[in-house]
Amino acid sequence: MDFIEGEVLFFNKPLDWTSFDLVNKFRYKLSRKLKVKKIKVGHAGTLDPKATGVLIVCTGKATRRIDEFQYQTKEYIATLKLGETTPSFDLEKEVDQTYPTEHITKDGVEKVLASFVGTIQQIPPVYSACKVEGKRAYEMARKGEEVALKAKTLVIDEMELLSYDFPVVRIRVICSKGTYIRALARDIGAALQSGAYLVGLERTRIGEVTLDQCMSPDEIDAFLEREIK
Repeated sequence: MDFIEGEVLFFNKPLDWTSFDLVNKFRYKLSRKLKVKKIKVGHAGTLDPKATGVLIVCTGKATRRIDEFQYQTKEYIATLKLGETTPSFDLEKEVDQTYPTEHITKDGVEKVLASFVGTIQQIPPVYSACKVEGKRAYEMARKGEEVALKAKTLVIDEMELLSYDFPVVRIRVICSKGTYIRALARDIGAALQSGAYLVGLERTRIGEVTLDQCMSPDEIDAFLEREIK
């Protein structure tokens, strides 16, 4: 492999790592193995710290392909807890509100999921990397500042209920670039006239790249040993 000319690699990002943590670890190990001070390494499609799964990492001249991968369709398996919300729409923040759930049924959940399929408008989470007047939304939110984000147009190709173990549901989502599954959880909760937040999220596919093609960070050393002679 020629990492300076450019390679495209597939990783399974662990829980509680940022996407940058993984890139940083790989870049450090790669530069030491190649005995170079600097090498370009970047990732396509950020995953939240509380999410796991497919992360595409590009090196050298292949970093020019990052946009190409970011625009590819993505698949997620999301686990939602109904009847509660958190400010971050996931486990990063504590539960801040509870809602009635007596009226929620499996059939009702399936109907709500179906209503999201197609072209939708989605307001990104305030705890996100979206920029507002040059500042990151999450930085403003953490300082207690008001954050007003505009809705974005997205496409949800498929939404399927995988399991219903009330108040926890697992769903499969196939969607376009820029979709926040956390925000989708928020909107599903609202559509059910209740609340919801993410308790688990795994990205299972980007384009044609699936989880079974991905390496874990623990495999980096052996991988570089094998590929760099």
